[in-house]
Amino acid sequence: MKNWPWYGYLILAVIIFSLVFFFYFKPKNAELKGLRVERQKIEQEVQDLKLKKQELDKIEAELASMGKILKELETIIPKKREIADILKQIQQLAFDSRLDIVKFAPKGEIVKDFYSEWPLPIESRSNFHNLAMFFDRLSRFSRLFTVDSFSIKALQKQTDETTVSASWTAKTYIFREESAAAPADKKAAKGKKR
Repeated sequence: MKNWPWYGYLILAVIIFSLVFFFYFKPKNAELKGLRVERQKIEQEVQDLKLKKQELDKIEAELASMGKILKELETIIPKKREIADILKQIQQLAFDSRLDIVKFAPKGEIVKDFYSEWPLPIESRSNFHNLAMFFDRLSRFSRLFTVDSFSIKALQKQTDETTVSASWTAKTYIFREESAAAPADKKAAKGKKR
């Protein structure tokens, strides 16, 4: 090896560098490229997960908002009748309005698609101003009421506090959850009979 010409050393150096390149640097370079591709995939997955997290946060906020709205709606249209509560509340409204309730006769529910109507026929005596005050307070009541079949007439024997007699049907509403499940149950029952 000592007697080699200078280009022999050069060829030996090129062969050694080539062997080092092909057996060390090239596999490391390929491994590095693979790691870069994997890193890009992971970064893309992280970005996708961040977007999904934002969507999830948005959905959770909407769900919380809808839950709040549902609670408000349940006070307007509850899921159960609550006869005693309604009677107490109407009596309190009548007392506050100085209205004398002569008759309060709740009837049975009238079933509709997803709710039930509950008619409450009422007869009262008072003066016109107190009657108007009662209806104003009823309109601001937390539970939904509608008034049907309203009639008013002057009393034969009038006093300062009682000049008119009025009768009407106050309707309130009850939400029926089972009605949404009922059609699906009927379809399933028909499918089993076949």
